[in-house]
Amino acid sequence: MNESMESEPVSMNLNELLKYQSGAVVSKVLLKKSSGNITLFAFDKGEGLSEHTAPFDAFVQITDGEAEITISGKPYLLHGGEAIVMPAGQPHSLKAIAAFKMILVMIKSE
Repeated sequence: MNESMESEPVSMNLNELLKYQSGAVVSKVLLKKSSGNITLFAFDKGEGLSEHTAPFDAFVQITDGEAEITISGKPYLLHGGEAIVMPAGQPHSLKAIAAFKMILVMIKSE
C-alpha cells in the first residue's frame, strides 16, 4: 500500500487486505501522515492488547468478528460494522472474543 495514497485513488476490500494468523495479532499501516495514521489489524481468537494509554483520540471500527474493548475499566462488546472512540489519555485494552479485524484511525492533535 502506498503511504501517500494521494497520487492515485486505491480501492480495497479491508477484510481481504490482511489475513488472520494463528495465535497472533497482525497489522498493516494503510496511511501514515504527520497528522495521524490509519492501521488495519487482525486479531486471532483469544489474542489482544494489554491495557495502555495513547496521547490522542483513536477511532476503532470493527470490520469482522467480535471484540471486547475496555476503556477506563468499562467493557464494550463490538461486532463487525460497529465502532467506538477511545479518548486520549484513558486506559484501554482489546481482546478477541472471536477472531476480529479492525481499522484504527488515530488523529494527532496539537
